Amino acid sequence: MASLTLAGPDLATLRADAIVVGVLKSPDGPRLAPGAEEIDQALGGRLLEALTAVGATGAADEVVKLATLGAGTIPVVAAAGLGAGPADGSGVTEEAARRAAGAASRALAGRARVACTLAQAVAGGATAGAVQAVSEGALLGGYTFGAYKTENHRPAPPSSYTLLVSNPKDRALRAATKRASAVAEAVAFCRDLVNTAPNDLPPAELADRAAVAGRKAGLDVEILDEKALRRAGFGGVLGVGGGSARPPRLIRMQYRGRPGATRVALVGKGITFDSGGISIKPAAGMDVMKSDMAGAAAIIATMILAAALKLPLELIATVPMAENLPSGSAYRPADVLSMYGGRRVEVLNTDAEGRLILADAIVRACEDSPAYLLETSTLTGAQRIALGERTSGVMGSDDLRERVVAAAGRSGEHMWPMPMPEELRKGLDSPVADIANVMGDRWAGMLVGAVFLREFVAEGVDWVHIDIATPAYNTGGAWGYTPKGGTGVPIRTLLAVLEDIAENG
Repeated sequence: MASLTLAGPDLATLRADAIVVGVLKSPDGPRLAPGAEEIDQALGGRLLEALTAVGATGAADEVVKLATLGAGTIPVVAAAGLGAGPADGSGVTEEAARRAAGAASRALAGRARVACTLAQAVAGGATAGAVQAVSEGALLGGYTFGAYKTENHRPAPPSSYTLLVSNPKDRALRAATKRASAVAEAVAFCRDLVNTAPNDLPPAELADRAAVAGRKAGLDVEILDEKALRRAGFGGVLGVGGGSARPPRLIRMQYRGRPGATRVALVGKGITFDSGGISIKPAAGMDVMKSDMAGAAAIIATMILAAALKLPLELIATVPMAENLPSGSAYRPADVLSMYGGRRVEVLNTDAEGRLILADAIVRACEDSPAYLLETSTLTGAQRIALGERTSGVMGSDDLRERVVAAAGRSGEHMWPMPMPEELRKGLDSPVADIANVMGDRWAGMLVGAVFLREFVAEGVDWVHIDIATPAYNTGGAWGYTPKGGTGVPIRTLLAVLEDIAENG
């Protein structure tokens, strides 16, 4: 992970291989954002003229590089587009600056030391929130995954970032950089897990990696193997994992932040590869199903992050893990599974497997009597149909759902509140079991998944389900601070929610 430091705006003593300035888009053409004054002066007041000449517009995700040709001590200026700022010049949002920092970080691969003025472009100036946002963007934008490259010829991302602020000794600003580093490390850990090839990450290996990282962070960790799962009656996890020669696991992780603190349960879907089982998926795009454990990876990383930041809460994660493959031992459509806690589910589609392992985990998590239960999963393809590739759907208890959406807004992760219409429950009625795992038609698939999960949440527990089916894995080109592949969604939102609960109950 790259280092973060703070420095004053004076460039005379600054040593860097490049400096990032912000450019705003406006009807009258691009304009420099606050923070660019010093480098503009060093270039004789002609920075905007030069950037305009080489095509800078200020559009979001745009990065234009300009050689200073000896004018000043820094050889390259990188102009990062901030999009259209407020007409009154009051400054851009933290998310706009976070995104611009990420794009600049990626564009400056090969340059080790980067200075950045973007925190000064945020409304209100370089506050702790602005510094944190720009720091996160810079670190997350520089992420790369090269575990399988025998020869990696890609330029290395910057190894150090210096954020230019008015008072670099301010304790709040220093704390913001430390928090940003912890967040970026957690997101990178999650991304690494999601990007790992599925042959290298069966359920047992995912559980082991989580256990090693969790214990290093000071968490209590317990892993249930297939024998322990059978003794305890985790029929959903065992049913889904029965088709693979690599057996399922369930990991429990506990963080004791403060005695008597609010207890929060965390649950994440850990399907290490999803072929669809006997209800097999189309071949096109099946490779992306290595990311079907992104919810589990996010929960594991959030637990480690909570410990690093010493949140004053008690957190207990319950994370089921299985590989969904077709074979002679695979579960079938028309099977009835006896779930953890005793309820029975008729399987109508083996590709609706995530809700089965989550149902087991939710029942077990509720036995800990949490005040809140936060669950996230790459649950339905219907999420993409309803909300697109960057926006997660949020369902659950009304108040907690709204708190999660608000936290996502503060964090820069796109989420939208969705309903759970009561009439959908009837479609899950089964003539042979307590409930079926899918409806007979395809309507409202994302909502139906949440309605199914609600059946397993204990009465009195406020809960939320975050469907991250496509936001968790970017199949297109990189944008902002989001790389191709695993994204780390929704770690930053989960952290913001937990901090909200810690502060407000």
